[in-house]
Amino acid sequence: MAAVDIDRVVRRFGPRVAVDGVDLQVAQGEFLALLGPSGCGKTTLLRLLAGFDAPDAGTIRIGGRVVAQAGAGGGTMVPAEERGIGMVFQSYALWPHMTVRENVDYALRIRRLPAAERAQRSDQALAAVGLTDRAEARPETLSGGQRQRVALARCLAMAPALVLMDEPLANLDVHLRDALQAEFRRLHRQLGATVVYVTHDQAEAMALADRIAVMDHGRLQQVAPPRQLYAEPATAMVADFVGRGMVVPVTWRSGAGPGLCAADLWGHAVRLRCGPGAHTPSQTACLRAEGLAVDPAEGIPARLERAVFEGAVTILHCRPDADPDRVLRVAHRGAPPKEGATLRLRLEDGWLMPPGSDSAAMAAE
Repeated sequence: MAAVDIDRVVRRFGPRVAVDGVDLQVAQGEFLALLGPSGCGKTTLLRLLAGFDAPDAGTIRIGGRVVAQAGAGGGTMVPAEERGIGMVFQSYALWPHMTVRENVDYALRIRRLPAAERAQRSDQALAAVGLTDRAEARPETLSGGQRQRVALARCLAMAPALVLMDEPLANLDVHLRDALQAEFRRLHRQLGATVVYVTHDQAEAMALADRIAVMDHGRLQQVAPPRQLYAEPATAMVADFVGRGMVVPVTWRSGAGPGLCAADLWGHAVRLRCGPGAHTPSQTACLRAEGLAVDPAEGIPARLERAVFEGAVTILHCRPDADPDRVLRVAHRGAPPKEGATLRLRLEDGWLMPPGSDSAAMAAE
């Protein structure tokens, strides 16, 4: 049985459809990231799970129990406090007049748990996030990372079967984000709770999640483990949003072994990774900057427009001679060629997009 089952859920705000017929299941103990650009519907979907909003159509189950179902007469709507969930907000939502321990203990007091059990749970939660020595401090004396740890401890003290996180690291600097990402993964492995985590940051989703559900315009674009999502995008939106993939037109020629095919890219023979099933002559491929290389001998002719130093690599922005309106990004190590130079680009890795995906529109841009 899935820990979370979202069945054909729709949420409208006037004429705008924020969540458009979403079907999604989250396994028990899974860490699932909802990833997408601003306005894609991910936070609305999280609010529906939390019980802060009601669906206009569809059903939501948590632990096999129907907690929201649209229907005549108002349908079913279990209040948020009766869903057995924990929530970690972007804004921390700490009581400023309470100590760290009192903030963690507050929800347990509201539930009228015995004092001894409250103390035990609070102590365990603070120990789990490394804040035992700050238990009597007030929130204003804590750093941003420590405040987020308090919010996490408050959630953990409730021992929820489902934890919802709404961009909890968005207000932190890069070093704190990295540290708390490791903390979240450690606690997830240790506690085994089911987590649904909303973010617009693809690197964050890749680092944390067992699976990532990419949303755009209220719809799921693809649900897959991080490596598969990056290596085998199902749509042009996923290819572009996750890792800034470049979708280009290719002509499929033939199979070239298990999981491989031969194709033409601007008149040059290339080999691409591909999935099973039928192929059409005119398709598209997703290329990544690290899958292209400068070759002094042969390859696709292109002009170097500019070079951007990014530390470990320099990203070369090149316009292919056969399609000068398009820019290819190439990850290059070492000193870059001079801007304006004519280069030859060799394709070392690429993914043939599935037939019938929406990739054709982006390839034509």
